[in-house]
Amino acid sequence: MSETPLPPRPEYRPGSAQPRLNRPVRERYPQIRSTSGYGDPRIRNTGPGPGAGTDQEPERSSRLNARLTLALTVVIGQLWALTVTVNEWMKGNTGTAWWGAGFLILSFLVVIGLWLLDPKDR
Repeated sequence: MSETPLPPRPEYRPGSAQPRLNRPVRERYPQIRSTSGYGDPRIRNTGPGPGAGTDQEPERSSRLNARLTLALTVVIGQLWALTVTVNEWMKGNTGTAWWGAGFLILSFLVVIGLWLLDPKDR
């Protein structure tokens, strides 16, 4: 079987001397309609309804934001206390280091308490 070679493609240049290359887009690509997308009759729903992206339960959102703020504050406090406690332990001040360890345990219990505060919110 011998295949016939395809004719070479014509070179496209804007403003070509060949009129068939200067046709408008709708003539070159008839499958693309000017209403493709927004005017397509197959599209019945344009997406989420009004209020999309806004919080539907502002009370829940404010509770979660408050708990998140408290938890982040406690975590920052724990990091600071851990730094101080390790520094004191390395200096040999074990009494201060034990107080720091107690603070770390207490702040961990606060985070657990915040987590247990509202189990239906998880």
